[in-house]
Amino acid sequence: MNTMDLNKIFYKTFLKDVFFVPFQIKFWDGEAVKYGEGESKFTLIINSPIPVADIKSDPTMALGEAYMTNKIDIDGDLQKVIESLYNNSKSFLHSTIINKKLSNNIKKSKDNVQHHYDIGNDFYRLWLEDSMTYSCGYFQSPDDTLNGAQKNKVAHILRKLNLNEGQTLLDIGCGWGELIITAAKEYRAKTMGITLSSEQFAKIKERIKSEMLEELVEVQLLDYRELKNRKFDRVISVGMIEHVGKDYLHEYFSTVNKLLVEEGVSLLHCITGINGAGTNTWINKYIFPGGYIPTVKELISHMSDEDFHLIDAESLRRHYGRTLEHWAKNFENALPEIMKSKDETFIRMWRLYLNACAASFNSGNIDIHQFLFTKGVNNELPWTREYMYK
Repeated sequence: MNTMDLNKIFYKTFLKDVFFVPFQIKFWDGEAVKYGEGESKFTLIINSPIPVADIKSDPTMALGEAYMTNKIDIDGDLQKVIESLYNNSKSFLHSTIINKKLSNNIKKSKDNVQHHYDIGNDFYRLWLEDSMTYSCGYFQSPDDTLNGAQKNKVAHILRKLNLNEGQTLLDIGCGWGELIITAAKEYRAKTMGITLSSEQFAKIKERIKSEMLEELVEVQLLDYRELKNRKFDRVISVGMIEHVGKDYLHEYFSTVNKLLVEEGVSLLHCITGINGAGTNTWINKYIFPGGYIPTVKELISHMSDEDFHLIDAESLRRHYGRTLEHWAKNFENALPEIMKSKDETFIRMWRLYLNACAASFNSGNIDIHQFLFTKGVNNELPWTREYMYK
């Protein structure tokens, strides 16, 4: 029996039990094998052999790279295929994780952020909505547009903060600046954003000038740990702490403590893990190097270490699944433009990333939370949560 035949035997055995739904495999030589009862939901196309040793060593990495290079393809809904993997507790997606120590010092953190965010504003502009908000939206209805959901999210965060005119607000990892600009325009708050992305920094500077907000909004290109001798009434971070790394979570919260005034309010909006597994190896290598997804337990423990008072915690898991579905659809619609500057491997990598993340949230493999907490006792916040929804 030759190597090709041995490879096929392994693939058939390895793949037959990883999906809950009926499917078929089509091999490079035309052979097709069907699994499960009823009509196949998708076809897994293996265009060329993938080293068996690589799959045994790290199936998520091996199959992720194989998809990127078109050694494997999917005839069907990629997101639903990955959801089927997540919904099977015995699939390899529940075992290929990383928990290794990651050194995210200031230089490393900057390198990691630039790897993802400095691809180019023109690229992100093609598939994000008008404000270029690259984080979970807030859908008051599942039929909301992406634009509407992102405006809802910013409004929801600012209401939660109970922000008042003249107060100061710091946004750690401020993206393309939508939140700090909205807070300045609608609340007349004095806002500051910090980012490690030179592309984002340039875009925010441009927006501040064009909207004549120089007196209310400032932005700096620096690590949050480098911000000295400043105090703020409100400190927020949206989708930033996932880049910090497990060993640096305590530093994040201690820094927020130093940056907040007494009775100050902070909101943390971040992806949360279910079991402390961290992130998988493919995501860590190609999408978010140095990333770590903390658990709710970890985050609350760090808040307690700083004597923060937890006021509110809200899960937005389904909202992020829907946000990613919008991004994935927009990405596909923008392919004619994307293909002018990005090669096929890059496109397949981002397609896999967006669909896999949507599947991960929809299946409950990961979650996302907003935590509202105060430095010391704050008796000025409203008595009930009703103010958050006015």
